[in-house]
Amino acid sequence: MSAHAAAETAPRARMSGVDTAWLRMERPTNPMVITGVMTFRKRLALPALKKTIAERFLVFDRFRQRPVEGVAGHYWEKAAGFDLERHVHRVALPRPAGKRELEEFVSDLASASLDPAQPMWQFYLVDGYRGRGSALVSRIHHCYADGVALMRVLLSLTEAMPAARRRRSAGGLEAWMPWLEPITGAGMKMLEWSGAFWRGYFELLLNPAKALQYAQTGGGFLMEAARLLTMSPEPATRFRGKPGLRKRIAWSDPLPLEEVKAAGAALGCSVNDVLLCAAAGALRGYLAAHRDPVDGLEIRAVVPVNLREPESAEQLGNRFGLVFMSLPLGIANPLQRLYEVHSRMQALRHSPQPMLLLGLLEFAGQAPLAVHEELLQILGSHATAVLTNLPGPQRRLHLAGVEIDEQLFWVPQSGDIAMGLSLLSYAGQAQFGVMTDAGMVPDPERIVGRFHDEIRALRKAKPWKKSG
Repeated sequence: MSAHAAAETAPRARMSGVDTAWLRMERPTNPMVITGVMTFRKRLALPALKKTIAERFLVFDRFRQRPVEGVAGHYWEKAAGFDLERHVHRVALPRPAGKRELEEFVSDLASASLDPAQPMWQFYLVDGYRGRGSALVSRIHHCYADGVALMRVLLSLTEAMPAARRRRSAGGLEAWMPWLEPITGAGMKMLEWSGAFWRGYFELLLNPAKALQYAQTGGGFLMEAARLLTMSPEPATRFRGKPGLRKRIAWSDPLPLEEVKAAGAALGCSVNDVLLCAAAGALRGYLAAHRDPVDGLEIRAVVPVNLREPESAEQLGNRFGLVFMSLPLGIANPLQRLYEVHSRMQALRHSPQPMLLLGLLEFAGQAPLAVHEELLQILGSHATAVLTNLPGPQRRLHLAGVEIDEQLFWVPQSGDIAMGLSLLSYAGQAQFGVMTDAGMVPDPERIVGRFHDEIRALRKAKPWKKSG
């Protein structure tokens, strides 16, 4: 029997609507791939890495499967002739094999789609990074899992503690964007909408005028859906446009997390407030350096929000919602900008958007492709960037016997969204990463290079009494 025939007769598992939605979002201009980078000051041996992946990554059967389309929808199918050698690669960087060369390599990878004929994930071991070190780049298609689940998977590769303790200690990941209320059982029931709601939503999708009517007279989730559909388009900036095929990635040097905490404590705001304010300031500074108008400018970022209940914390798949966060780039004063960010984050604490958009993604994954495309186009026009903020482990971890020095993480952008922003803390340090379209922003290093200065400006600021 041929490999293809064997795969056709292998058992299949139905793919969820949400996972299908992320699979369908794949575009040559925006591959739906979650990219991670780990750096090491010492050499990571390839045999030890492969052994770790075989024993700890492949315990998830899903990573031996590939997504396939059938007559009745999409399925997970075991890949015939699975071979780990196809998924783990050793590479070398051009000299001097430093941060700039690694950023170029990760940019090349982020510009390419994964092979759908195989399980859609890859690891790349970079030898000789910064002389005697190594780097590990992971690429996993978003249809396999969301960022919280994949961070857990990557943590499971480490040797810091036994598996049971590893699960408990990773609990901080449940606080992905912790300024939002955690989901409850009652909240989950709100996701179990009737067919009547979906018919009503579909009518809204096809009839924006009626959506406006609902926004004025409706209530609850239906009103929130109408608001999403009637949201004003994003302003024209060099951060927006039709993406091309080439991505650019850059990240800041590590910043002591104590500096961020000290700034937040002194100014009466959270660590997240400070990090988001600094990111917004870095984006503002980049535009101002190009003499682009910035006064009064606001851009929206789509922010993933973890909706996993504790019992599903160890499962793959996508269980997250989204909120639209307006970043006040138009505020020049860093302290005023910080308090505005704080106020907006507080206002989002009880937002129904995450659960609403998780439900819409489930619906989109099961709807005809034309409906899925229309939804993607509408939502994509309402944001300039995708922003993730992951609180990682706060003590040093080891992978295959070698201590991890830095960890970085990017989720993909969908539709015509051309920028990804990443804030991640690990082992007492924080880093800011940016993924851009090379045709729009060819030098994201000039954005991340402003991040430390923005944090320092907040540390020097004197607090004032906040309104409200």
